Amino acid sequence: MNVAPLAEVTRGDQVESIHFGAVAVVNTRGELLYQAGDPHFLTFTRSTIKPFQALPFLRAGGSAHFGFGSREIALLCASHSGETLHTAVVESMLRKAGCDEHHLQCGCHVPLHYATANTQPAPGVSFTQVHNNCSGKHAGFLAYCRQHGQPVETYLDPLHPLQKEIRSCLADVCGVAETGMPVGTDGCSAPNYALPLSRLAYAYARLAQIGPDPDYGELTGQLYAAMTSHPDLVSGTGRIDLALMKAGQGDWVAKGGAEGVQVIGIRSKGLGIALKAADGGARGLQPATVAVLSQLGLLPQGSVLAPWAHPQLFNLKGIRIGEVRPAVQLTKA
Repeated sequence: MNVAPLAEVTRGDQVESIHFGAVAVVNTRGELLYQAGDPHFLTFTRSTIKPFQALPFLRAGGSAHFGFGSREIALLCASHSGETLHTAVVESMLRKAGCDEHHLQCGCHVPLHYATANTQPAPGVSFTQVHNNCSGKHAGFLAYCRQHGQPVETYLDPLHPLQKEIRSCLADVCGVAETGMPVGTDGCSAPNYALPLSRLAYAYARLAQIGPDPDYGELTGQLYAAMTSHPDLVSGTGRIDLALMKAGQGDWVAKGGAEGVQVIGIRSKGLGIALKAADGGARGLQPATVAVLSQLGLLPQGSVLAPWAHPQLFNLKGIRIGEVRPAVQLTKA
């Protein structure tokens, strides 16, 4: 495992811990431009592939069939925080597809916005699967099945026609053979795939590219436009994907995934950037992401990403004890 330092954690002036990982930066031709560690690190993609899991639905005219606008398309790609603005759209998507919460198979968890705000739910409050950060993706899965008369009870089975179509689309967008994508089960129970980090970066370079995609025409542009127009729906209050897309002002599309994956597409530069934290954590990943953007000359002055660049660490009494500082160094491929 060839990994490089991504970030250092200090206590006082001393480095206490180091987070390692890998980075790949590619162009729209799939050529590797910059790297840190192993740019082909085999990485489970987790939620970063949500835009491409939506491609079969869009390609079959699903958005027009059900009257899904850009807000619904954004939710297809979302790892949302379970705020009211998110759940209201997901519930609308389910109704339009003739489904309800009980058809979802993503499971239930406490909405992410509590952890982001460092608060706890009020006593007695309850949640449903609609609050799951993946419920928008699953609502799209169900809509696809309704449109095509496919069984909704088994929509997560890897052999279901929808999941087979998703696997084919993902392999195509990333430029890999389907047999080269090891399969696992995501936290929301959907099939998930491992890819070389450089291929995941390439997929986001294609997602962000200017003009029609050679294979998918305007569909990738629709996904890009929805995500960059509604970053609050793709992510949530206080989260880095929202901050990244705000910093990019419509030029950056960003999506993180569990276990330390972050991918960004830069439209104006024709770039895809993918990072993987080897320890699966966000603590080192987020400062490294900001540092990579800075080293590529992409970080604007006074960026809204400042809170993620050098997070300060405090103990339980509020005394500053150290910081997380980036250590990643890109090299030309």
